[in-house]
Amino acid sequence: MKPLSVVLLGAGNRGIRYADHMAEMPDKYKVVAVADPSESRRRTIQQMHGVPDSGLYNSWEEVLAQPKFADLCVIALVDNMHYEPALKAIDLGYDLLLEKPVAQTAQECADIANAANAKGVKVLVCHVLRYTPFFGKIKQLLMEGVIGDVISLEQTEAVGHIHYSHSYVRGNWHKEEESTPMLLAKCCHDLDMIQWLLDKPCKKVSSFGSLMHFRKENAPEGAPVRCADGGCPAGDTCPYNCVAYYCGPASIARKRIITNGIAENFENPTESEIMTALKTTDYGLCVYQANNDVVDHQVVNMEFSGGATATLTMNAFNYGGRYIRIYGTRGEIMAHMSDTQIKVFTFDDRKHWTVPTLKVDETINGGHGGGDQGIIRELYEFMSGSYDGYRAADINISVKNHLIGFAAEEARHGEKIVKVDEVFARYGFEND
Repeated sequence: MKPLSVVLLGAGNRGIRYADHMAEMPDKYKVVAVADPSESRRRTIQQMHGVPDSGLYNSWEEVLAQPKFADLCVIALVDNMHYEPALKAIDLGYDLLLEKPVAQTAQECADIANAANAKGVKVLVCHVLRYTPFFGKIKQLLMEGVIGDVISLEQTEAVGHIHYSHSYVRGNWHKEEESTPMLLAKCCHDLDMIQWLLDKPCKKVSSFGSLMHFRKENAPEGAPVRCADGGCPAGDTCPYNCVAYYCGPASIARKRIITNGIAENFENPTESEIMTALKTTDYGLCVYQANNDVVDHQVVNMEFSGGATATLTMNAFNYGGRYIRIYGTRGEIMAHMSDTQIKVFTFDDRKHWTVPTLKVDETINGGHGGGDQGIIRELYEFMSGSYDGYRAADINISVKNHLIGFAAEEARHGEKIVKVDEVFARYGFEND
């Protein structure tokens, strides 16, 4: 079979990551066009795939103003720019690889699913944790009945204090109105994972959480609005001092992010360009004075069909990582995603044993523990009609799991228990 021709909308961290993995599989993919306002990012994709100059665009609107000219459209734009291009690409007949979250609101998510169903195009959503060796092995253990029927599951999304400050205090996801609630921006991975592992409809949700710490009243007395302004009485000891971080141990990916539109060389921004970014962009703000409003801790309680329960805990105050514990009628599973083994205890033989898994970097910079490469590997079969796997989250599965998140937010804001069936029905979905 011939390679799929691809147009890439958005060449930020996610777009470049997917394009990089596609370049590793030239028999399956050929990127023929890229749209991004940054010339350096467009040139990065051009060099990676040999995209002609005629295939370089400043905006997604320029690409989708033309008749369909490729097999697949990858939408890796920021969260608040998914809805319009997704609907336009679907209308043109493109199959889509759509970065999560699907869209900003429940109605927009439903609109995209309905449009795809009506047009008959395929939409695969980037729930990349499904494709990691770690969660894939846990799924296999559950399908094999190793711990019997699942009674309850605990999932912890330990965001990490630096990741949280970078992305959700200073970064693109710092305000709900400009992106999505934290449950959708960060934890739609986890909500999807919980439903995928339990494989039953979620029936009820409740949720609690707030923004407790990263607030103006918690700023050290006399702290400047920007770390780069100097004179902060806590500057030498504050773990969120952006000058010490971005001019020091920050990953190259984060240095690129904060200097987007500033750095002359996207691949290697200079310290002078980093300082310019810290003096002029939100990435230089004091974390206690950054006009952010997303929660820094939250818990979601879920009840599933048949009575099984699950909890999802999101917390910013930690080193970072995902933890899971699953309790079954015949045993339990305990695991940390960054470990090289999954711990199992079975009741019938009263034995503790381990299942080996790969040592991976579970962060976005490390490709989500192999999930980024995994989804690109399976994407070809999914789009070509030869897919026989069980990991893929098409648009209908994904939107239903998004709706669980929106139901949880309704529960949190309304201080109530929300019936998920009613939320699904509100947007024309059955909770089956």
